[in-house]
Amino acid sequence: MTRSLSSLHPHTTGPLLLAALALVLGYPLTGRDPGPAHAHVDSAAPAATGETVRAGNTLYLSGHMGIDPATGRVPEDSAAEARQLMENLRRTVTASGLQMDDLVSVTVISTDQKLTGVFDAVYRSYFHGRGPARSDALADALKGGAHFEILGVAVHVPRLPL
Repeated sequence: MTRSLSSLHPHTTGPLLLAALALVLGYPLTGRDPGPAHAHVDSAAPAATGETVRAGNTLYLSGHMGIDPATGRVPEDSAAEARQLMENLRRTVTASGLQMDDLVSVTVISTDQKLTGVFDAVYRSYFHGRGPARSDALADALKGGAHFEILGVAVHVPRLPL
């Protein structure tokens, strides 16, 4: 016999739904203190201009730039800079236990609107499908002579096996 949730006793339906939701969102089901509301993440890419913070299932990525970790400099070629920026971002996201496809929103800052096509060609190769919601902004200058900077928000949603 198949039972629907509506056929369950009203006193058990609510807690069952809350427990299922908590599991899907990755919250602990114990009464223990889960710790601080957020934690600073050590970036695997030294090119972040600020910090990366994880709060629950959400990762807030500060401005990442295309600084080459081996040289500490921004590559001269704008396509190489864009690739390095995306690699730095990918390293930070994956070091935090997430994937690039977990990014839900990014803001790309550029110093020259004419370089948008160069950046886009590299950017698209890092995502399956359409990628995250994106905003673009122009700045007069960026740290270290960089042409690009990216900020982002990633959300980890546990995937259930099909």
